[in-house]
Amino acid sequence: MRKAFRIIGWVLLALLLLLAVLAWQQWDTIQRVFLGGVHTHETVPPALPANLNRPAILVFSKTNGFRHEEAIPAANTLLDQIAAQNGWGIFKTENGAVFSPDILARFDAVVFSNTSGDVFNPAQQAAFKAYLENGGGYVGIHAAGDNSHAGWPWYMQSVIGTTFTGHPMKPQFQRATIRIEDNTHPATRDLGKVWQRTDEWYSFDKSPRGVPGVSVLATLDEKTYNQEGLLGEDLKMGSDHPIMWWRCAGKGRVFYSALGHTAASYAEPEYKAVLTNAISWAMRQQGEACGTAPAPAQP
Repeated sequence: MRKAFRIIGWVLLALLLLLAVLAWQQWDTIQRVFLGGVHTHETVPPALPANLNRPAILVFSKTNGFRHEEAIPAANTLLDQIAAQNGWGIFKTENGAVFSPDILARFDAVVFSNTSGDVFNPAQQAAFKAYLENGGGYVGIHAAGDNSHAGWPWYMQSVIGTTFTGHPMKPQFQRATIRIEDNTHPATRDLGKVWQRTDEWYSFDKSPRGVPGVSVLATLDEKTYNQEGLLGEDLKMGSDHPIMWWRCAGKGRVFYSALGHTAASYAEPEYKAVLTNAISWAMRQQGEACGTAPAPAQP
């Protein structure tokens, strides 16, 4: 009997050691997903090109929360292509110190490319808030609207306008139908009324449609996919499940799309058109909204 207990004890010890090794190997992911993320804030910005073309976009893909390892490089490659085809300047970084008034003044729009977590110190938060409210542009992609940003109330309330509650896991990636509500906005102008595609589908605690100033561009048809979470959570929002919308933040233009978990998303011609036109709109190259912004500074 004692021998059997010893064997069981050694087996349990081996299992504990194995779990400890696995936890050590995956500690960064555990922190990011289960322990509230990491909290690194850069203070020294990278060097920017001296002759950055205007208009210009700043692509920011820092992740102090969950990191979309495949989507971020795919999105950033597409954004490089879009900028080249349109003659825009582009600078890509994961260094939050670029969010200073002097540096932001060199950009006409900021793209949060699956940005997640607590990415800014208070001065950087204030710089982005002032930039946007004084007429800058913002385009948020997928994780830019998840609940890892909950520690920044202004961003959640005045930029995103709703709170992420989860995404299906049975299965995680599903083909579903998007219904386009507004084809007059530049971002959705090139889409039909129905768009079928595969992605990880976000749910939110409430429809942002009820937030003053929010204009919904597209909704999910919940009849076309299963909204069940990993532990059986009911993620249904009902007949009003927005997935893309725009609004003003002061004089600034805000566009958010919950699409874009997979790398394949950024190979879709339709999504390329959405992002191209959304960025162009955010930079005030087309469309009318959100007051009059100051003329961009010349490089």
